[in-house]
Amino acid sequence: MKQFFQLIKVQYLEFLREPGVIFWALLFPVIMAWGLGIAFTGKEKQERSIAWIKNGAPGKIMTELINDSTEKAEYVKTLGNEKTGQVLYHFIPTNKKEAELMIKRGKASIIISEENESVNYFFDPKNPEAQLSYLQISGALQNKCDSDDMAQISPLDQKGMRYVDFLVPGLLAMNIMFGCLWGVSYSLIDKRSKKLLRRMVATPMNKVAFLCSYLFTRLTLSIMELVILLFFSWLYFDMTVQGSIPALIVVLFAGNIVFFGLAVLLSSRTGNTQIANGLINAVSMPMMICSGIFFSYHNFPGWLTPIIEKLPLTIIADSMRSIFIEGAGFSESLPAIFVLLGFGLLFFLVGKKVYKWY
Repeated sequence: MKQFFQLIKVQYLEFLREPGVIFWALLFPVIMAWGLGIAFTGKEKQERSIAWIKNGAPGKIMTELINDSTEKAEYVKTLGNEKTGQVLYHFIPTNKKEAELMIKRGKASIIISEENESVNYFFDPKNPEAQLSYLQISGALQNKCDSDDMAQISPLDQKGMRYVDFLVPGLLAMNIMFGCLWGVSYSLIDKRSKKLLRRMVATPMNKVAFLCSYLFTRLTLSIMELVILLFFSWLYFDMTVQGSIPALIVVLFAGNIVFFGLAVLLSSRTGNTQIANGLINAVSMPMMICSGIFFSYHNFPGWLTPIIEKLPLTIIADSMRSIFIEGAGFSESLPAIFVLLGFGLLFFLVGKKVYKWY
């Protein structure tokens, strides 16, 4: 235990020695939440899903738009032209509760309903994708019905329905990934390249204690990052955690476990820092882009979605969002926690087995 605590002290001293590490680990997530939460400029998507609250038969206005009055699980309509861009819209009939859940999970950006020959739009006005969808759909409806007074807009500004509520849990999950892969994997490879690991294993140092000291350090820093980001989000965006705080902490722990195990595996053989950069980027960048951190991964082709859902970063981000904005507790989070812990243990055992200390 004396060795263990001494190694933990070394990790903290190395962390505090580099101002750049402090910036990227503690301040960068806050800056990302502020900048992207206020002015996120996403690219126009070629396919979008619309949550359609459809009570009984389709209304007259929506029937004219989709040009289909039959009962279906999904209605498809292409809007736009070659000059402005064509978008394939998937109008998915559902009820109000399921429609709100689609918004929270990023499966849709706008809700539409029709009552008394008037179309109602529900969306976050700060979400560019929802704005573009509204402009394109409302323009098409006005052309069909030759009316300018047919729409009612209801902003989705309640907690859990805003874009920033979708963004912050994703940023926290991304920070866990980068903290472990760069803070653990790159640090271990750098020590091997400088022959430090060779010197350390020549001492009576316990190898498992050495690796676990990295894990303990990352866990404490992740909790610190969580507290700072939550405090900032509450102070600036009035954002609160609607689910179980203990479940959120356990998901945070499981997320660190899986990426710590992956970091040990990535750092197990090479002693070249340039190769380390390539390895870490090769693992982290695809997950950062595909796992739904800044925009929903449901925008990707349907055949790719089941693969994306099994990525560690996707599991962490989805679990945190369910706790943040859906009010999930331990029972809803346990499957994801067990999957993360299982993969983390597997990565660690394989990495430890093939680990090259010198």
